[in-house]
Formats: sequence, structure tokens, C-alpha cells
Amino acid sequence: MDSVSHNEQRHAVITGIVLMCAGIALLTINDAIAKTLTSKHSPLQIIFLRNLIALPVAFAITLKMGGRNALRSYKPTAHLFRAILWVSSAVMFITSIKYLALAEATTLIFVAPLIITAISAIVLKEHVGWRRWSAVVVGFVGLIIVIRPGSSTFHLVSLLPIGAAFLYAILMLGARWLDVRDSVWTLMLYLTASGALISGIFMPFVWVEVQASDLWLFFSLAVVGTAGMTMLTQAFRFAPAVVIAPFEYTAILWAVILGWLFWKDIPDTLTFLGGAIIILSGIHIVWREAATKAA
Repeated sequence: MDSVSHNEQRHAVITGIVLMCAGIALLTINDAIAKTLTSKHSPLQIIFLRNLIALPVAFAITLKMGGRNALRSYKPTAHLFRAILWVSSAVMFITSIKYLALAEATTLIFVAPLIITAISAIVLKEHVGWRRWSAVVVGFVGLIIVIRPGSSTFHLVSLLPIGAAFLYAILMLGARWLDVRDSVWTLMLYLTASGALISGIFMPFVWVEVQASDLWLFFSLAVVGTAGMTMLTQAFRFAPAVVIAPFEYTAILWAVILGWLFWKDIPDTLTFLGGAIIILSGIHIVWREAATKAA
């Protein structure tokens, strides 16, 4: 029985890792599609159409996975506030990839775990040991290496992914505002619906007619993005976060590949170095948090 149980556990972990890697690959493709669309459409229109098209899919997934009860939220105002944060973060990130290489923007947004740790300690007064604080400091050194403030390669637009990461960090910490009775499927549905609602408010000011040649890109954006988020959600149900969270950083690898294939962007040595430091710092924080909870 122990052998069977061990094999089942191992299979579940492998499934979680595969789902995480596949989900991250799809979300990076999602970013690449968004980068393509920024040449004709504003980030708000991209977000609006992505969520509007994805809404029926999100509704069907929520109904299938969570049942009718998952369609109801016990705290809808919290979802609305989180959606404001998400749309704002997405606008910043999509704006940044219009001007930056996909790999650079993707690398910079991965400072989010460092920001989450810092906010947890400074604002929420949670205990963060010296090891995690060291990882935060080292990670921000990596950030400085990537953006190189004061150098000829520095662009103010490089601050946008960092701003996006900051808002994303608040969004993640804001999960504690939600009612514990709301399932992950409820969160996905309400984030999609609220995202469409909030971005839709701005459509009279930013709307550009969608050409038939771009319509398939918007549909691809919705399908790929929803599928990626669903896979990520499922990944955390199969395997512990400490095991699969580090695989989130495969997004940088995909961003490098896609950036080279479609835009011939190749990050320089310092970007690779700074990115490696950010990745290692983030992974260390995940491991230390798991060790602290287990203690």
C-alpha cells in the first residue's frame, strides 16, 4: 500500500509540474500575442476583448469544475477591487512589452515575489527572517543589473513592469480579503467578468475598429490565456507550491525564445545575469517560506 501511495503521490507531483510548465508556456504565448496587438490597439482594448471573449469559457469551466455554487461569490466587492488591481497591472505590463523586449519585461515582472515578501514584513508585520530578507536584497540587486539606471541603455518604460509587479503583489496578498468559501473557480470567473467590466468603461475613449486579420489574434489571446490560467490553477491542486512554483520562471526561457523567433530580440549578458539573480532569489524565498511553515 505504501508503494502504491508513493507512486500515486509521485504521479501527482509530475502532473503538477507538467501542468505548471504548460500553463506558463501558454501564458507567455499570450503575452507574445498581446505584444503583436499593441501595434494597432491600446492595452485597455486588448484586455477588454480578451476578457469578453474568455468570459463564456470561464463561465463553462467554473460551472463544470465548481458546480452552480461556484457561480456565487460571498464577497463580490473584494473581487471588484482585485480586478481593478489586475487591470491596472495588465495595462502597465502590456504597455511595457510594446517598447521592451518580451524577455526583459518578463524578467522584470518576476520581482513580484520579492515585493510580496517585503510588503508582508513592512506593511503586514509578518515575520520574515534574515535569509528571506537577504534574498529580497539580492533580488533587487539583480533588478538594478537588468534595468541599469543611469546608463545609456536605461529607459523609463523599464519601470512599467516593476509597477505591474507591485500591483500584482498587492493582488496576491489581497487574496486574504476574499471569503474562504469562494473557490478558485469563482476567483477566475469573477476576475474575468470584473476585468471585462472595468476595461469596458474606457472603450468609448480608446476603441479602434478590429480588422478581420486581427480577430483571430484576439480569440487566440482569450483561449490561450484562459487555458494557461486553468492549467496553473490545476497544477497547485496536484503538487505542493514549493515544488512547482520555481517552474514559473520557465516563462523567461519562453520569452527569450519567442522574442528571438518573432522580433529577433536577444537579451544581453547583463540582462541574463540580472535575470538569473532574480530567479534564484525568488526560488530561495519560496523554499524558505515552505521551511518556515513546516517548522
